[in-house]
Parts: sequence; structure tokens; C-alpha cells
Amino acid sequence: MKRILVAAAFLTALAVSPAGAQQHNQQAAALSEATIEVTINVPKQEMHVVVDGVEKYVWPVSTGRDGVAITPAGTFKVQSMNQHAVSRLFNNAPMPWAIFYDGHYAIHGTMAIHLLGRTASMGCTRLHPDNAKILFEMVKARGPQSLKVVVVRNDQRISSTSLVR
Repeated sequence: MKRILVAAAFLTALAVSPAGAQQHNQQAAALSEATIEVTINVPKQEMHVVVDGVEKYVWPVSTGRDGVAITPAGTFKVQSMNQHAVSRLFNNAPMPWAIFYDGHYAIHGTMAIHLLGRTASMGCTRLHPDNAKILFEMVKARGPQSLKVVVVRNDQRISSTSLVR
């Protein structure tokens, strides 16, 4: 009896499978076309997050400290992601929810939230940890290929690894 029920369920699934498969394929195609664009405006010390062409967030950030470090301009893709990263360059400083996009440059959370809105980092883009987690989880859900990072500076110092489009 159990085998008959399993066989019936299997045949029912096959009968509705083409429509279900078509709907699944459409959803997968829509997701693969989905885009997240992050624009880091260095002069304004803010990040704009645009999802599927709609601006969803504007967050204060801290980028490279004036006269000490530069956050390079350019257009980048995700190189790696790490929920619990630490900086080996800077005394194992915590970099929660890190999205690396240009060598050791990343977007990540910071505990120095009182400095958001002004330059303070050694070149990375720092966010409030809650905002960094939102961005990280969004990119993780859609896949790293869905994120484009654009860093805008007044002087437009371009990174050597910046993508030319």
C-alpha cells in the first residue's frame, strides 16, 4: 500500500512538473539577473545600496583616513566574503561581515560606529555592523556575482585592479 502511495505521488509530481519546472526556471532566471549595486561616495562618506534598480539603503560609512590611507576608486566585483574576518595587516582588527573587493580592501562592519560619516579607516569601507550584516546576507543569498561595488572619489585615484567597463 505504501509503495502505491509513493508511486502515485511520484506520478502526480511528474504530471505537474513541466509547469512547476517552468516556474522554477523563471524564478532562477530572475534571481540570476538580479543585481545589487553599492556606490561608496568617499567625499560624502555614504553608501548607496541599489537592489534591482531601486535604492534600498543610504548608510554612513568611514573610508580611508585623510592624509593616511586612500580608498581606491573604481568598479569592482566580489573577490571573497568572510563573516568573521580579521585584518592581519592591522593587529587582527575585527572585520565582521567582510566583503572583499580589491585585494585587502573590503566593506565590513566596525565597532567604531561613532566615527561613521567621516574618514577613519586604513582604506576599507566601514559600516555599522547591523548594516554590514544586511548587505552581507543579501549578497550571500543572491550570490557574490550579483554585487557590483563602485567607489567614487573627487580625485578618482583608480585601483590597479579596478574593472574597466
